[in-house]
Order: sequence, then C-alpha cells, then structure tokens
Amino acid sequence: MSRIFVTGRVPEVALEKLRAAHEVDAWTGPESISREELLTRVAGADAVVSLLTERIDAELLDVAGPQLKVIANVAVGYDNIDVPACTDRGVIATNTPGVLTEATADIALGLILSVTRRLGEGERLIRSGQPWKWGMFFLLGSSLHGKTLGIIGMGSIGQATARRAKAFGMEIVYQSRSALAAEVVAELGARRVDLDELLATSDVISLHCPYGPATHHLIGAEQLAAMKNSAYLINTARGPIIDEAAVATALQEGHIAGAGLDVFENEPDVHLRLLELDNVALVPHLGSATIETRTAMATLAADNALAVLGNEPPLTPINAR
Repeated sequence: MSRIFVTGRVPEVALEKLRAAHEVDAWTGPESISREELLTRVAGADAVVSLLTERIDAELLDVAGPQLKVIANVAVGYDNIDVPACTDRGVIATNTPGVLTEATADIALGLILSVTRRLGEGERLIRSGQPWKWGMFFLLGSSLHGKTLGIIGMGSIGQATARRAKAFGMEIVYQSRSALAAEVVAELGARRVDLDELLATSDVISLHCPYGPATHHLIGAEQLAAMKNSAYLINTARGPIIDEAAVATALQEGHIAGAGLDVFENEPDVHLRLLELDNVALVPHLGSATIETRTAMATLAADNALAVLGNEPPLTPINAR
C-alpha cells in the first residue's frame, strides 16, 4: 500500500477512490496549506495530489524522497510545477485537461457580457440604494453582434469560447502556435492572424494561452496601446499573462474600454487601481468553479495517481518517465 498526500480540500468522491487502495493523508484546513506544513507532510509520499496553489519545485521533490512516483495536479495549467525537475527525478506529472473546458468558456463569455453590457455597474448601482431611472443613455454598453472576437491561444477552451461567441453573432480571429484543423475552421469561420493584426482589429480579446516565460506579460503597455480604444480585454487563463499595472493605466486613461479578469498576477491580491475602476469586471478565479467540473477534475487527478501507483500509464501526463 502506497502513501498519498493531498495538498488541499477536494471532493470526497476523489478521496474515496484513493482510500480504497492506498493510505491517504489530506490537508483539510480552510486556508491553503503553509509551505512549512506542505514540506513536512510530503515527506515519504509515493504520490502527491496537488492544487494549483502549491508550488511543486525541486525542494519539495527532494523532501518527498526518491520513492515519489507521481504529482497529480488538479488543474489544466501546471505553471505551479517544475516539470523538468520532476523529469530529472523520474517523477511523472499529470494535469486535468478537457474536463474544465466548457466551464471556463462559460466564465469567459460571462465576463465578456458583464463588461460590455456593464452588468456589474448596474448591480452595484442598485445595491448601493442610489435612485435610478430608465433613460435612452442610461448605462449604455456595447453590442456583441457583428463584432470581432480575437482569441489568443486556440486550444480546447479557446475553441469552446469561440463557439459561444459565434452564437452571439461575432466574427472570430485567432492567434495560436498552430493552425486549426480545417473542420474546426469551417465550423467557427475562424481566421488565423498574427498578434499585431489581432490587437488592432478585435473588439474583444480573450486570452486562453498557457502561462510560461514566453507569455509572461504578453499583454503589456505596448500591446494595450495597439488595441482599439473601444475594445475589451478578457483573461481566464493565468494572471501573469497580462501586466496588471499597465491594464489599470489603460483603463483609467481610456486606451481600452474595459476588461474582465478571472485570474490575477499575485492571487489572491488584485492590483489596487483595478479595484477602483467601474469598467473592469473582477471575479475570484471561478473558471472551473462548478460542482460538476471540480468533481471531474479531482477524479481525473485521482485516477492519474492510481494509474501510476499501479504501474499503468497515466491518463493525462505532462511529461514521461
């Protein structure tokens, strides 16, 4: 029987799967586990089921010990994991792609609607108790029909967002490392462009690319200046893909019309100037936050851990042993 450490609270169905075959130690505190406690608890583990809030680096891998076989991340993104360090130590790293695609695309579209139609401003107005009256020019927003959505990163979540946007009558352009399959292009009517053209022509820009050195601050002051002053920026990918300070300045000075952000550079902290602005919709990393999706994510992570411990191939590996 192997020992599995789970770094945070996950749905019980996933824990039951793990407990049926192995010894399980799980952090159940209301707050994220401290680094000190994390290093203490991983020592001697054969498998670690990790949340994206935990940094899985060389230090942790060495503390865990040479018997560690797998890091099963409960997320599709894995910028919290030092994958080369895992590979060097013969540790398989896995993630949970696919199961959160639709939920994250829903949030992206929700943010698009919230910021273009000023829904957050309207709710804040009503909750504040201020008097209001319908009028022809009251809280005017921007229509989506006939506008262009530019998607940066056309993987499964980008494609799912494009499908939703197409249903609203939007035109789709995209920038991605590889071209879409012909059948997907036909379905979406999507056109591949370079980043400069996407920035200059899109009415809404939605980020769905992975985070890494190549995409750190991919959207900064220069890129924001290239956008239309009537355009909106949406980020449901990873916070550091954008320069939050530059976005706050662009919003304050009217270089762009608005932004919708589900992720932030230094979570849970949010740039203070963003909190003061009405033309930005802010939600606390809710992209995968449905009961069904979070359960599927935890279950897939558990299945990955169980497969590796059982000397079977993982379902969704990031690296190879």
